[in-house]
Amino acid sequence: MFSAGTFESLYREKLTTADEAVAPVEDGSLFTYGAVLAEPPAVLWAFANRLRDGSLKKLRIFSGPPASTSMDSVLALDLTDCVERISQFVGAADRGLVRVGLNYYLPNHFYQLPRLIAEHMDVGVCATTVSPIDRAGFFSFGTNNDFISTAARCAKRLIVEVNEYMPRVHGDSRIHISEVAAVVENHTPLPDVALWAPEADDEPLARRIADMVPDGATLQLGVGSLPSAVCDFLADRKDLGIHTEYMCQGLVDLVKRGVVTGTKKTLHRGKHVFTIAAGNAQMLDFLHDNLAFESHPVSHTNHPTVIAQNENLVSVNSVIEVDLQGQCNAEVLAGHQFSGSGGQLDFVRGAYDAKGGKSILAFHSTARKGTVSRVVPRLSENAMVTTPRNDTHYLVTEYGCANLKGKSTRERALAIIGLAHPSFRDDLLRAAEDLYIV
Repeated sequence: MFSAGTFESLYREKLTTADEAVAPVEDGSLFTYGAVLAEPPAVLWAFANRLRDGSLKKLRIFSGPPASTSMDSVLALDLTDCVERISQFVGAADRGLVRVGLNYYLPNHFYQLPRLIAEHMDVGVCATTVSPIDRAGFFSFGTNNDFISTAARCAKRLIVEVNEYMPRVHGDSRIHISEVAAVVENHTPLPDVALWAPEADDEPLARRIADMVPDGATLQLGVGSLPSAVCDFLADRKDLGIHTEYMCQGLVDLVKRGVVTGTKKTLHRGKHVFTIAAGNAQMLDFLHDNLAFESHPVSHTNHPTVIAQNENLVSVNSVIEVDLQGQCNAEVLAGHQFSGSGGQLDFVRGAYDAKGGKSILAFHSTARKGTVSRVVPRLSENAMVTTPRNDTHYLVTEYGCANLKGKSTRERALAIIGLAHPSFRDDLLRAAEDLYIV
């Protein structure tokens, strides 16, 4: 049996420098690390230094969308010859690497990623930023639980980078000192993740979506300016709940204002559930040791059967383009991987299966200052189907809302054309006739 003294002894025994922590890692090892605010800066730079001095010749890296620290260190351009990068989700910082073949995307359902790691990946080393150890000997994964909590337990070597600025988050979000190979302390402020600023044309679309959210609903909002803008129009709702992949600042603000209470939830009642969080220091301070917030692995938060246990769940996500069959592309732009499937389909399916649930896929009707229609006869060349037509529920643009469930190919094509910008509707109707849909 462990005692408090044992925890302290284990901690001191495993406490080391970042350079010493990465020294045992062998050439060709698969390295995965926490994403967004959980990137471990000291460990990443220690790996970059080993690659640059030649003591480590090759490193395979699997991670989520990179932030500035990883792009400046292990993913720096001068290290591309000795780093093989595999991405779970392509971020803004590494889209250019994808276009030139320096980043390989791993197609995945987000909720299945922990299983893929456990069964199909030989993780040599995992590192992530955690909150300080508690009196029971546990660290908290803080803002990032997602797949890293599974990778931490599957890796041959686990390095935790302890940072007092990382909030302690409750839920299934702990790892014990006995499971850790090395502890590195690096108490540096976490970078601020700015609130997505709504764009000028987001307001009418956000209002329309907010009107579809009843009192007592449980919310899932995707990443981006549009989902965040929806929060601005929910101030008059009562007793909303949260079961989401991504905890954004807009959702936390609704908690602070008393709009979100979680009292009507049918799963994790009274708890605001997420697997990734990002925001400014004030938001992270609010999350710290707050019993109302719970983080769980993405295998739980995003599993469609778990999502479906939340009655009246409203899921809101964005797409890049939609074709006349109702197929949605949310990850490929101009023929290149632009983001990833993420948890969109997880929540599309889970929300529809929830009693009273709604899956909403929203998009502006045009792009490039109105010159390109986002409603297309067929998805663009090399585009991927993120949400298949059989799964698409509600589509929303500034011109209306269409529920595709129960509609024939003819009925749904006409409904989708009605969501397009008026200047493109005649061409879309002719295309539908040429495709023998109408």
